[in-house]
Amino acid sequence: MMKRFKLWKKLISKFVVLTKSRPKLHLRIKRMGCYWSTMVKDCIDYAKRCQACQFHANLIHQPPESLHATVASWSFDAWGLDVVGPMTKSSGGHLYTLAAIDYFSKWAEAVPLKKVKKENVVDFIRTNIIYRYGVPRIGEALWAYRTTIRTPTQSTSYALVYGVEAVLPLEQQIPSLRIAIQKGLIEEENARIRLEEFEALDEKRLEVQQGSNVT
Repeated sequence: MMKRFKLWKKLISKFVVLTKSRPKLHLRIKRMGCYWSTMVKDCIDYAKRCQACQFHANLIHQPPESLHATVASWSFDAWGLDVVGPMTKSSGGHLYTLAAIDYFSKWAEAVPLKKVKKENVVDFIRTNIIYRYGVPRIGEALWAYRTTIRTPTQSTSYALVYGVEAVLPLEQQIPSLRIAIQKGLIEEENARIRLEEFEALDEKRLEVQQGSNVT
């Protein structure tokens, strides 16, 4: 017993500063060729009493509280960023996808990345969020996402941003009713209708916001 205690004190003096968790402590001791039947229990008990272990432990200091949804009152008011990967390497050598979604309209932006670096994320935010203007050049995947009705908003992301549904390429080849009507309008009538659509957009966005607060 005395021999084990001396060995224990000697080992602890080496690892107390380096060790952040009790599993690592007993694994380090095992790697040195030492073992006794109550090793794991002794490591746990020591970590509870060790002042240095408590200082360096990965403790959660945030007080517990109920989960709450992030509320955005307007389009592009708040964004969510996430990195997906690593995935199977593409032909271009990309392993990750960096995606950003607007909390209000569910509008999405995404780019493939070979490596996740600070410079890549900053460039993505600058190019695809801050400096974006006009109608973006939408890729096939994002086009499908933005023109599909989202369950939380009961609307398409495109309509919540621009006030009208996106014009599909097929509507240009086989004119739909709205395309046929628009072609017969003069400039003043088209401007008036567009203004009415923008006025209705405020009401639609307000309905989406109220629906989000209820759910």
